[in-house]
Amino acid sequence: MTPMKAVVVHGAGDVRIDERPRPEPARDEVLLAMEWGGICGSDVAYWRKGASGTAALSHPLVLGHEVAGRVAALGPGVTGLAEGQPVTVHPAQLVGELPERLAGRSNLHAHVRYLGSAAHTPHTDGGFSEFRTVPAAQVRPLPDGVDTQSGALAEPLAVALHAVGRAGGLRGRTVLVNGAGPIGSLVVAAARHLGARSVCAADLSAASLAVARKMGADTTVDISRGEELPRDTDVVFEASGAPAALGAVLRATARGGTLVQVGNLPGTAEPAVLGDLVTREITWIGSYRFVDEIDDALRALRDGLDVSPVISHRFPLDQAERALAVAADPASASSKVMLRLGGPVTV
Repeated sequence: MTPMKAVVVHGAGDVRIDERPRPEPARDEVLLAMEWGGICGSDVAYWRKGASGTAALSHPLVLGHEVAGRVAALGPGVTGLAEGQPVTVHPAQLVGELPERLAGRSNLHAHVRYLGSAAHTPHTDGGFSEFRTVPAAQVRPLPDGVDTQSGALAEPLAVALHAVGRAGGLRGRTVLVNGAGPIGSLVVAAARHLGARSVCAADLSAASLAVARKMGADTTVDISRGEELPRDTDVVFEASGAPAALGAVLRATARGGTLVQVGNLPGTAEPAVLGDLVTREITWIGSYRFVDEIDDALRALRDGLDVSPVISHRFPLDQAERALAVAADPASASSKVMLRLGGPVTV
């Protein structure tokens, strides 16, 4: 079989560019020639710790779930797609039946195979490879005018749109996003796109705040300089995942307002000041991945939402370890780090 290159994590601190056989599409599958991939925090976690949350490596895993490319071949039974067509991928595949009480909330199903995830054994290889077969049902064609680099960001943009949807309509409401990393900056863009009256972003990093401004933030708060969060904000998105931030974030939320927890909080006990949750009668809700908002993300990209400011670095596939190191290093001032999976790096 024809070999291809893939970014494979073998254990903590051990990522390699392996040669693997180029796959062939089975019935109802599509072979994709991958072009771009975005590095996510889970990819960094598998590389640094050999685990992401409770999902631990038991054998090598191809990384990557933020990907886009072009259709290279169609398996038997696939219709509605054409060779050469630019596409992205919905990375989630349900295992078994969705319980009735979770109707419409497939992201909460206990058994989901996600690209680039070690949650199941055998693991579900991701898309950081030159080619990847996926079920046709998970393929999403890119709209005219949306290139594959932007298409690879449809998945994290879908996470942001799901978070915004959890808050209800934002039109005419004030918004604060605490944590201006890639997801936080995409929440800024989503809130602006969906009609928020004003959007403020807060972070410890001046570089991250500069990205948030390019993504549509009206104002920013540099916490490292002692600046305080604004008060009485209608909707607050907590995207840092830092328990120490919760007290200030709750205080910034208006009485009767809504706080959406987007950043992953640790699974261990951590001190946090939560008194305002009760006395200000705040609605505090979680947001996890997304359902079908990747389709909303593609429509937003089609309608002109520009996600390119969130991209800070681009590397070829062969430099995947360097790319992971840049994404993991706060001193690098990185935002979204992209891998060129096929062809030369272009800017």
